Amino acid sequence: MPTPAPFTVLYLSTELVPYARTGGLAQVAAALPRGLRELGDDVRLILPRYGLIDPARHGLRRLLDSFPVPFEQNHEHAGLWQAPETDLPIYFIEHERFFGSRQGIYSFPDDGERFIFYSRAALEACRHLGWQPQIIHCNEWQTALIPNWLRTTYAEDPFFTETAVIYNIHNLSYQGIFGHRVLEIAGIHSHGFIAHPDLSAGLNEVVSMMGRGIIFADMIVTVSPTYAREILTPEHGEGLDPLLRDRQHRLIGILNGIDTALYNPATDTALAAAFDAADLRGRSQCKRSLQQESGLPPASDIPLIGLTSRLNDHKGYDILSAVLEPLLQHLDAQWLIMGTGEPRYHNYLRDLEARYPARLRALLTYDEALMRRLFAGSDILLMPSRHEPCGLDQMIAMRYGAIPVVHATGGLADTVSDHHPPALGTGFRFDPYDGMALFAAVVRAVEIYRHSDLWAQMQQAGMRRDFSWAQPARAYHAIYRQARSLKLTGRPHA
Repeated sequence: MPTPAPFTVLYLSTELVPYARTGGLAQVAAALPRGLRELGDDVRLILPRYGLIDPARHGLRRLLDSFPVPFEQNHEHAGLWQAPETDLPIYFIEHERFFGSRQGIYSFPDDGERFIFYSRAALEACRHLGWQPQIIHCNEWQTALIPNWLRTTYAEDPFFTETAVIYNIHNLSYQGIFGHRVLEIAGIHSHGFIAHPDLSAGLNEVVSMMGRGIIFADMIVTVSPTYAREILTPEHGEGLDPLLRDRQHRLIGILNGIDTALYNPATDTALAAAFDAADLRGRSQCKRSLQQESGLPPASDIPLIGLTSRLNDHKGYDILSAVLEPLLQHLDAQWLIMGTGEPRYHNYLRDLEARYPARLRALLTYDEALMRRLFAGSDILLMPSRHEPCGLDQMIAMRYGAIPVVHATGGLADTVSDHHPPALGTGFRFDPYDGMALFAAVVRAVEIYRHSDLWAQMQQAGMRRDFSWAQPARAYHAIYRQARSLKLTGRPHA
């Protein structure tokens, strides 16, 4: 097979491991660009230099002291820093007021202005670096005005006239909703406010950053094939489904991958014992160690069911709370739940833990190494999410030999095949989204656990799945090629 021609790719993310992280985007941004560089693409990342990113600690060096950035009918000035990584150039936009003076990433009153400035500064930084991207890969609402700018403000700019834009939706729930004032700040108010006849009155009265990314991007990508289909419907479209249906010929779902070097039970030093698909014996030691660490009584003959997520309704705690106590009463299993979230669920789990001390432990925290030990020591990982665009935990859990029980939505449906004899499967799925369906799926998993040979076969099948970034990187490269072709041939945008 011939090697695909490489591209110059500007990858924009507001999060990146190990610099700034609140969720899965930071992991994706750390892994996908490296997969693309292995294909030969010249990929470079730019993110804001938040106050929590210490230049001395990370060995950053200043590249540009100050360069002008068009902003609100005038200019602001930005600085540019670079990380010491040699395999993947990483740059940081500096602006003291918007980023340097703040320890957090999101949830500030001026987030609209902050990320408009970051996005515009990233474009201008390319010009000052003398590096011309053929592809700009945008992620989430914070960078969603870039497709809009390239169709308007930069349409006649020779530096960007041949640049195609990919807009990546990781979660449609976070759209970047602001008043009309952001259009003035972004310098695109003269191009008019965009309304859509099929959007709700509420969405037609505000500016949806994500909506603009959907409208103007050359290609739209989301993080699993099932989620790409789901968001075309009113049930899952978060009000933007009319826009997505209009542009569904430019929409595709590409399943995320995981870092298989990091998430490897054969080499993970956080575990009590090493193991792999060919030799599962170390898992029993990991289970005992996890039980001891969490305060559960050692028990090798009953399954340990693990959960790790935010404690909220979106992650399925509304339906789980309806059936968890009956499961504790009637099912011979232990439960270990790790996460933080809504206080009502903190209180709920603490109450259950007090009444079922031999059955349940709630660790109201989050710790990366403990998460991996939970995957390595749990027999079952429960993910009852109402919606899950992709999900990474079920893939990591399978790599560590935990069998997932999942709601059949988004990436959970794409990655977990149901055990339904004669099909072996790699886990257990339930639908519809309700407590009784969840209850039945957990009972089904616990019953199969009693058949140790069959259970081991399911574990090995999951552990041998290839969830690396190699295949997604090739799929994104193909999308870049398609977007570039559409851009250069002048195919109609709509």
